[in-house]
Formats: sequence, C-alpha cells, structure tokens
Amino acid sequence: MKATQIPFQKTGFFSKFIIDYIERSKDVEELYHHYPDFDGFAKQIQEKKEAFPKSHREVLSKTLSRQYIGFDASEATLQNIQALLDEDTLTVTTGHQLNLFTGPLYFLYKIISTINLCESLKKQFPHQHFVPIYWMATEDHDFDEINFFNIGDQKIVWERPDGGPVGRFSTEGLDRVFELFSTHVGSSQNANDLKELFQNAYLNHPELSSATRYISNELFKAYGLVIVDADDAHLKKLFVPAMKDELLHQTSFHSVSKTVGKLKEKYKVQVHPREINVFYLTDSIRERITKEAQGFKVLNTDLLFTEKALLELLEEHPERFSPNVIMRPLYQEVILPNLCYIGGGGELAYWLELKEYFNTVNMPFPVLLLRNSVQVISAKQAKNLEKLDISYEELFLKQEDLLAKKVTENSEIQFRFSDAQALLEQQFLTLQAIAEKTDFSFSGAVKAQQAKQLKGLKNLQKRLLRAEKRQQAHLVDRIINLQNQLLPHKILEERYRNFSVYYLEYGSSFIATLKENLHPLELAFTILVA
Repeated sequence: MKATQIPFQKTGFFSKFIIDYIERSKDVEELYHHYPDFDGFAKQIQEKKEAFPKSHREVLSKTLSRQYIGFDASEATLQNIQALLDEDTLTVTTGHQLNLFTGPLYFLYKIISTINLCESLKKQFPHQHFVPIYWMATEDHDFDEINFFNIGDQKIVWERPDGGPVGRFSTEGLDRVFELFSTHVGSSQNANDLKELFQNAYLNHPELSSATRYISNELFKAYGLVIVDADDAHLKKLFVPAMKDELLHQTSFHSVSKTVGKLKEKYKVQVHPREINVFYLTDSIRERITKEAQGFKVLNTDLLFTEKALLELLEEHPERFSPNVIMRPLYQEVILPNLCYIGGGGELAYWLELKEYFNTVNMPFPVLLLRNSVQVISAKQAKNLEKLDISYEELFLKQEDLLAKKVTENSEIQFRFSDAQALLEQQFLTLQAIAEKTDFSFSGAVKAQQAKQLKGLKNLQKRLLRAEKRQQAHLVDRIINLQNQLLPHKILEERYRNFSVYYLEYGSSFIATLKENLHPLELAFTILVA
C-alpha cells in the first residue's frame, strides 16, 4: 500500500479543541505539561523516573506475570514485563473498551501508534527502554457500546443481560454470535483464520477480559505489547491513598471543576466531575458512591456505610472500588511508569481537563498524543477519485459541499455568485454613504433592501445548483456512491468498520502494512491506497 498524509485539520472530523492542541494554541497551553515531541519526552522521562517508586514496579511486574499465565506470550512481551522492574524502563499507554472482536478499526490504530512511538523513542533515547501498553477497560459498564461490530452493512450483536463491569462478563452465548459471524466471512484462508481467532477467544475463555486479552495478544504479541487488566486487587492497593483522599476530600471534583469553568468559555467540555469520582464494584454492579448526611451511599442499592466502615473496606478490599473517567487517568499513572497516553480526540479532550488535578496530587502529568487515523482506499476507488477530480482533502468535505463544488466546477455556466455578491455589496456601500447624509429612515430602507437583494441572490444560487445537479445527475450519483463507500454513514470508516473487512482481503499483512506506515509523531491523517 502507498501512504499519503494530510493534516488532521483538513478532514473536518476533529474538534477545534484538539486542533488547537496540535497547533499549540495559547488557549490550551495551560492544559498540558509537555508537548509530544522529543524535547517534551526528554523532560518527561526524567520527571517520571524520579517520581515512580521501585515498589510499584515490583507489584506491576509480578501482577502482569500472573495475568499472562495460560496465554501464549511472546518472548518480546515477557521481556518487557521483566524490564518493568528496571528504573530505565518506561511505558507508553493506550486504552480501549472491550469491544466485541475489537469493535471499530481504530482499535488497531491506537495500539500500532503506541508500538511505533515506543520504537521511535528507543531510537532517540537508546539508554532507555519503552514498553507499549494496552490498558483494557475491564471496569466499564456501558455494555451497549461494546456488544457489536460491523461487517459491511451487517451488524453482529451479542445479546445478553447487562450489569456490572464488562470484563467480568461470562462469554456464554457467544457461540451463537460465532455462527452468525461465520456465515458472513465465507471460507477463504483469511476467513478461516478470523473464525479461528474468534472461536479461540470467545469460546475457549470464560470471561470477556481474558477473551479480549487473547485476541490482542494474538494480533500484537510479535511487537512486545503488554496488556494490563487494572481490575486487580494488587494494583488497586497502590491506588488506595488516592481513593481515600477522593472519598474524604473530593479532591478531583474541586480541581477539575476549576478547569472546566475556564474551559467551557471557549470549548465543549468532554466530561463533568462528580463530587465523588469512585464507583462501588462487584460482579453484578458498578454504581456511584455518594456522600449523604447519614454516611456514604451506593446508588441504586441498599448499601450504606459509615465513613469508618467504608475506609476499612477500602483497605481490606480495594477491588470493590473503581475509579470513574475522571480518576482512571490518575490510577494509570500511579501503577505505570508512564510517559505518554495515546488516544482519540474525545479521550484527549477529557485528559486535558485533568492537569490541575494532577498538580494538586503531585503526580507528573503525561504527554498526550493524538493517535494515528487512517482511511483505506482501494486501487479502484483511487482511480475513481482521480477521474472525478476529487482530492484526498476534498473527499472529507460534507457531501452537500462536495457535490456543490464538483457540480459547479463541471458546469458549462461559469458564473461566480461570489463576484456578484461582492459587486452588490459594493453598490449598497455607496448607497449607504448617501443615506447617512440624509435621514435615518432612508438608511434603514437601504439596509433592508440590501438584505433582500442578498437573500434573493442566494436563492438564485441554490436554484441554479439544483438545476445543475439535475443536469449532471450521473456525476452526482457517482460522487455520492464513492463517498458513501469510503465514509460509511458519513463518518470516518475507522469509527464504523471492523478490522475483519480488511483482514479478509489482505490477511495478516494488513497489520504489517499499518505498522510500516503509521508515524504518530508526525501528527497527520494517513491515507493508505492499496
């Protein structure tokens, strides 16, 4: 495949907040610590090494070794787990939900961005060791966000009762999903490989967390990926002081609320903090803890604790407590010697709300890096884009804007309404200058007539465009069909299609191609043409 890059800004699919971050706007400079370049990483390396205790390394390495028992870990992965004991080893982390069969394509892009950044850092800082981490969101409870994936126009859904952390869900019932999946992928060698991967993961592992670990390990173990399940009593023991502080003092609420208050003046706020940002967790529930007059209550249950009883439970059973979206980033940085978090635009938007909180609890705030994004284009689709004279940047225009642009360019009527509008506005400027020398009523009449004439001109422009679309119906149909192929449901394909679509066509070489062509520090959108 041939790779081409275009600026994220040119796709129209990234928020102003994230574009301002990429462009290092002064409006967001207080919201991050070090920028994702080698100078920023050099500073972050030193800060994190000094702040991360050796005792945490020992717990982390031992826990990961235990979590990998029964899995076919590669030598590279096992070496990375062992290397975490060394103070010169640091991590780069991405996180993702436990989507059925990896969910949308960008799951791959997140992890490959993380692996490739580790390799780039190793070249730049040869005396350090960098471990790529996939943080499984095993404690999430939004099952309806993860219980499906799309193959073509077919939505493959896992139906089962909801409730509790998804990582602990039994994989019972996924045999029926496997049968449905099998009918849609066919019987080619690549299809058989996919069916084997699905079957070995979901039919041979008892819960969703281990099934997801199996798939992720099989796809990326050659690159030394280390998979973390933070729903673990030993890891949560390290986080007890932070959770105790949260329960008693609501530290994150006060810190993040200050940032949100400033942020909402210019940007959309991604998440809002609760007064207490910790859940109570069992196999069947993950519910908010609230502070009431009579003690600490677990919402939607009969559970009520005194302060003393709750803190004792926290010390004895930390696995019964779960950080929410506001506190999860801090949990990550407490248990990992982490330099950088790689995520999508929405993820980075909520991370950028947290720097003041990290400062308050005296924890180094990690470097934040926007993951790679990819649009795959077949050779035939690329040829059709060329025939239609649609550039890669134009491909991402809203469909109505793209049609208007191409129909106008292809029209035999070469009339520029913008020129007519400019001439009309100039004429009314002259009239307005005259009106100002007479009286107020005449000036108002001029302004009203100007608005009427401009509105009429715009209506004529719309009517001409509609007429041209009818005249060029074949061109319009070709453009719509092609853009709909590439941007299903008018969104980036990486947010809709499952990786199996391309695995069926290219096999394991698809992942190798991504590995070769994704360059996270270049901060650009990648077009891959087959």
